Amino acid sequence: MKYRLIVFDWDGTVIDSPGAIVESMQEASRDLGLPVPEPERASHVIGLGLHDAMKIVAPDLPGERYPEFIAAYRRHFLAREDAMRLFAGMKALLERLSRERSLAIATGKSRKGLERSLEATGVRGLFAASRCADETTPKPHPAMLFELMRELNAEADAVLMIGDTSHDMEMARAAGVDGLAVTYGAHPEHTLLSCGPRGCVASVAELDRWLSRNG
Repeated sequence: MKYRLIVFDWDGTVIDSPGAIVESMQEASRDLGLPVPEPERASHVIGLGLHDAMKIVAPDLPGERYPEFIAAYRRHFLAREDAMRLFAGMKALLERLSRERSLAIATGKSRKGLERSLEATGVRGLFAASRCADETTPKPHPAMLFELMRELNAEADAVLMIGDTSHDMEMARAAGVDGLAVTYGAHPEHTLLSCGPRGCVASVAELDRWLSRNG
């Protein structure tokens, strides 16, 4: 077994939420009378901390109005949250993996948001640890991975980061760990491949097969 610790991104990797995130950013922009970002620009910031995301989604918004945008975004996101589900096959894969090795989460979500989602999906007990954007330096900085590696006593060559964005893959590269990209989430395949992941898969079933062969 090569990877003793597998770290998952959450939104767009474990749970099917990118569409709701994009819509919520667009609605928040409308609420504040800002230009509405096109889907490609809104989806690009998924995985970043909200403040970093806003520099891209709402570049002309003064910093003192960030809390107003964030409040509007969260209102729209919460209205969609109950409809979000794990990607098909993901729970069974996590259950199997958790019996063989340690699993963790590194996410751009807030701690409060992740805890809500873990409770709703029933997978909290499958993860040994997690890090959120409001607890440490957000992606693509490698702080989340370094902290998880220290907490779970894992060496870099035994760690795999799985994510759907370039931010995940850049974080993995900066931390010196292997990255595995999934293309069923927020970022397109060509963007993910430009970050040099160890592999790139298009479905949970392909992810399962890749891990069986390489993990």
